[in-house]
Amino acid sequence: MGKHDGPILKVEHLNVNYGAIQALRDVSFEVYAGEIVTLIGANGAGKSTTLRALSRIIRCKSGTMTYEGQNLAAMRPDMVVKAGMAHSPEGRRVLSRLSVYDNLTLGAYTRSDRDGIEADLEQQFKRFPRLAERRKQLAGTLSGGEQQMLAIARALMSRPKLLLLDEPSLGLAPIIVREIFNIIRELNDQGVTILLVEQNAQLALQTANRGYVLEAGAIKFSGPAHELAVDERVRQAYLG
Repeated sequence: MGKHDGPILKVEHLNVNYGAIQALRDVSFEVYAGEIVTLIGANGAGKSTTLRALSRIIRCKSGTMTYEGQNLAAMRPDMVVKAGMAHSPEGRRVLSRLSVYDNLTLGAYTRSDRDGIEADLEQQFKRFPRLAERRKQLAGTLSGGEQQMLAIARALMSRPKLLLLDEPSLGLAPIIVREIFNIIRELNDQGVTILLVEQNAQLALQTANRGYVLEAGAIKFSGPAHELAVDERVRQAYLG
């Protein structure tokens, strides 16, 4: 992890409003290549809003977002994906009337390298054997865990350097959550940098290198994940 290289992602003084409500207040954080960084906090703290702002799904009122030296605020969502950042959204938004295979192919929509896309499809099927068994099945008929795997696999089809993962454990059985988090660690070992939004703070802090705690749209604490996990303020508020 080349700290001296500067962060792959740098967010400074980000403000986002939903109508009259300020959803993010002066949020600043950074992610270095090779890290898993987690954003934790209560529901409605602004975690998902942060990821949506980064992937240009929502507009920012002010602040800067720099990815590999490029200004994200000036980019369209497809340009963000092309630049190497992919978003696996909350709620496993798969295209339910399309097959697993078609969902994955659509994940590569910014690419034109046919052979590379085919090779990556095979890689996803190796990584997620359950998707391989169901490659012709409609995504809407998959279990929740399989849909989550598909959402992650689809994001990986754009070959991201930075993967934004929104609530991968939400509503899934513990055994499936373990499986998905093993895959997240493997991806990171293979060189994918990860920004993880997760309501299961304990699991998030066990997985990440560093963490930021969001409260009411502002960053309250930050630090190495192992330190946050034993911080009394964090424990009382989020670790039960």
